[in-house]
Amino acid sequence: MTVIFSLFRVLTQSWIWDKMPHTLSRRAVACGGWRWLRGMLRQDDYRYIGSGVWARWSDVHSLTTALHAPGQLPDLTDSSTRGCLLALVREAWGQDDLAACRFDGRWCAEVTPQAGQHHAFYGSSEAEALVAALEAAP
Repeated sequence: MTVIFSLFRVLTQSWIWDKMPHTLSRRAVACGGWRWLRGMLRQDDYRYIGSGVWARWSDVHSLTTALHAPGQLPDLTDSSTRGCLLALVREAWGQDDLAACRFDGRWCAEVTPQAGQHHAFYGSSEAEALVAALEAAP
């Protein structure tokens, strides 16, 4: 079962990464509001567990830990990483109810930082819309 899951993951990740350039991940880490949060996954399958420690579970009984390596990029196809990205965008804009949703075939992150102000950030994926919002954050 583990072998089948691993093969499926390798095949789907390679297809997804062909469709989503690493430039989006680079844009995210270049933002002033970016930082690694617990639960985020790097592109080398290490997940941040806190205090500068990263872990990768190879199988049920094997855990490998590592320290942060500069230049690592987040896996923006990972749902936990996108949830953390959403938290960073909310924090940067000071808006706890900010959400990203599909609108007219695109993803949109809407921000209303003050009464009478409205900003909409669009992307072909949820991650792209959130990165655009983080880039524009004050």
